[in-house]
Order: sequence, then structure tokens, then C-alpha cells
Amino acid sequence: MKSPKELNLNTNLINTVSSFSLSGKALDALKWILENEEIQAAQEYANTVSIIRLGYNDHGPVHMRTVTYNAVIMLDLLRKAGIKTSLEADGCGDFEDSLLSVIIASMFHDLGMGMGRQDHELHSTIIALPFINDLLSRIYGNNYFKKIMIQDMALEGIRGHMGSINVSSLEAGIVLIADGCDMKKGRARIPIALGHAPKVGQIHQYSANSIEEVRISAGMEKPIRIDVHMSSEVGLFQVEEVLMHKISASTAKGHVELYAQVINETEKRYL
Repeated sequence: MKSPKELNLNTNLINTVSSFSLSGKALDALKWILENEEIQAAQEYANTVSIIRLGYNDHGPVHMRTVTYNAVIMLDLLRKAGIKTSLEADGCGDFEDSLLSVIIASMFHDLGMGMGRQDHELHSTIIALPFINDLLSRIYGNNYFKKIMIQDMALEGIRGHMGSINVSSLEAGIVLIADGCDMKKGRARIPIALGHAPKVGQIHQYSANSIEEVRISAGMEKPIRIDVHMSSEVGLFQVEEVLMHKISASTAKGHVELYAQVINETEKRYL
């Protein structure tokens, strides 16, 4: 059963994508993913392994929907600023194709957590591929060039979301940043409550628990502005060691403004 938070995210995603999915392809694909019980099961099991077995933060249905929402918002801000996606610039596809590839990559990027943390981004591509093939056959039929193009673009976004390999497309770069932006305190609540013994990597949970809000909006100087508000300076670990790392590795870096602020203290600009 989907949680109230998942259902709310589903509604927000559908409403947002429907507002600029001109052909309806991306919207149809999103609805198919959200309604697919096998995909839901894969996301839930990835979260079980992440939280209960490994003691990490949320890597399940809520996280993957949140990343998708972040990515869709950022891609739309670039569109409004007149910036072409890689598929558009390459003459291979339109904005709708790029939007579809970003939705697929974002919704599937952490499925590999069901096999463990190490190399989970690579394992995610393996688990996601049958779903991607099924979906793209429904959307593009016998247009094999489109199917292969969107497949490869989505797989690049999944494989590159940790920032450990170089990505070449703007679409994959957006997925990378969108993943880094999901660091609000709710994401760390469950593993902290479970009380796992202290271990390497614990700082991610406690630093994320101080993040009150991450807001994505149009920037004054660049198309995308990211504001991170936190209750404690420990949250700067998330900004400097996680989010900044992902933005620096992203092809969309030049389009992003980044600000961080501890409540009642002076705002700090990073980018």
C-alpha cells in the first residue's frame, strides 16, 4: 500500500508533468510507472535493504518520487530560460523526449539498493532495463531509434547519479543534482529511530536530520536556484560534501545558483 506521502507526490508529479507534457508521452509514461506494482515492489525492497539491513537513509518510493519531482522542476526551469536539452541540441529528439528520459532515470535510479550499496547505480541499470524496454515499446512502438535513444539517455542518468563517472548529457546532469537535493530531515528519520550502532557514514543521517527545507526555484542570474535551510551547522556537511559534489560533477553546473542558511544566521552563497 502506498503511503500518504507517496500519494501526495504522485499527485504533484502528475499535475506538474501534465502542465507541460505537450504530446502526452511523458505523462503517459509517468502514470504507467506510478501504477506498476512490480516497480513499486522493487522500490520498496530497495528501501528495506537500505534502511533496515544497511542503516542508510531512505532510498525507496518516496525518495525516487522526490528526485523525479526535483528533476522535472529543474528541467522546466531550463526550458523556460531557453536552454536546449542535449537531445534537442544534438538534433535527436524534442523536449518531451528529454523529459521522458529524466523521469525514467529518476524513478529507477536506486532500484539497485536491493542488491546492496556497493555499485548500486550499476545494478540499478540492470534491474531497470526490462521496465524501460516494456515502457518504451508502449510509448514509441516500432520507432527503434527513439527507443534506443531514450533507453541510453535514461541509463546514463541512472549510472551517473552518484557523480562517480562523467556524464555528457544535460539530462543526466539534472538527475545527478536532483538526487543531491533530496536531503531533508524526513529522509533520515527512520534509520535514526531504528538506533543502529554507530558506523562509518552515520554523519549522513545526522546532517540530513538538520535540513529543514530544500527549495528549487528560478534564479536571478542563472535559470535554477537551490536554497537549503537548516537548523544546525551540521547540515553544511550535506551541502558541501554531498550536494556540491554532485553539482560540480554535473553538466548543469553552469545553470545553478546554490545558497545555504542556518536559521537566524547569514545566508551563504556557494555558486
